[in-house]
Amino acid sequence: MPKAQQTVLEIDLGVLKQNFNYLNSKLNSKTKFLAVVKAFAYGNDATTIAKYLQALGIDYFAVAYAEEGVALRQAGVTVPILVLHTLEVNFDAIVDNQLEPNLYNTKILKAFIAFTSQNAIANYPVHIKFNTGLNRLGFGANDLDALKQVLKNTRSVKVASLFSHLAASEDLEEREFTLQQIQDFKVLTASVSSAIGYTPMLHMSNTSAILNYPETHFDMVRAGIGLYGYGNSKKESQFLKPIARLKTVISQIHTIATGASVGYNRAYKSTAVTRTATLPLGHADGIGRIYGNGKGFVTINGNKAPIIGNVCMDMIMVNVTGIACEEGDEVVVFDAETTSAEALAASANTISYELITSISQRVKRVILNEVI
Repeated sequence: MPKAQQTVLEIDLGVLKQNFNYLNSKLNSKTKFLAVVKAFAYGNDATTIAKYLQALGIDYFAVAYAEEGVALRQAGVTVPILVLHTLEVNFDAIVDNQLEPNLYNTKILKAFIAFTSQNAIANYPVHIKFNTGLNRLGFGANDLDALKQVLKNTRSVKVASLFSHLAASEDLEEREFTLQQIQDFKVLTASVSSAIGYTPMLHMSNTSAILNYPETHFDMVRAGIGLYGYGNSKKESQFLKPIARLKTVISQIHTIATGASVGYNRAYKSTAVTRTATLPLGHADGIGRIYGNGKGFVTINGNKAPIIGNVCMDMIMVNVTGIACEEGDEVVVFDAETTSAEALAASANTISYELITSISQRVKRVILNEVI
């Protein structure tokens, strides 16, 4: 594997395939698999990953916003795409690109029905989300009668799926809450299916539920973070592998005198002669200021080098005192073998999701193992 000569995010599609196969092995052969590729495929490369998964036979994709789905369509993705957070301003783009909207409250449902009716569209596939406890988006039990009435009286849309989202499927201490969510979902979906006279697909499982609650697999599962190599528990993470490796190089090495400062606001002041290395990535690349002042770290020639001072927009400085290194040496920020994104995120009291989805698109993506 070539050494990094600049900041790069290496994405291993062979590892993505392994993760997909592992998660898929947990499912009944009739259960569909939806891949969540929102937020640039969790900070990786949505187009590359979606096209690769499409070649593997994925059944569905999900994105957060319509623009993400449009980009996939323009790249040649033909698999159905669910838009999880539908906004009224995007109705034209959704229909023009054959995206499938999540309709999560009465206002957005009626607006989309009006839009499709005005455009003489019949049976447009839509998805109805229920709020069973996450309290983010979705119809509640109090909305049920009105929802059924609206759906029974329209021919412009057809419900492709009924779904919900678990709030704590990775936390087994919240098992009672999760089981109540599952039961509520079953009651709500049975009532709607009975009212409209057909049974749409049901889906509720995220990555952790695929692994922890097989009773939620229903007709389809939605995998996001697991595809990218994180299982939300040590037990399951051992069967998954991060697909991405963030690497950079040492641009310059300084020897800092006792009492000298490093970086903005003199946030770091040396207590002894200190050797520092400057690296070409910063908070504009996704390494936020929360990682500064000794919280975060990188790995250089097998040794941890803590980030010192405040993270700059385009650079960070690390302490390499006692580490054999020179300008031009490769630096690992996170990978599958040395330091996981989970470990680096934990050093700053955050989560892997936040770190990996923050990697700027100005960071060069290098794709490995593209062959199916």
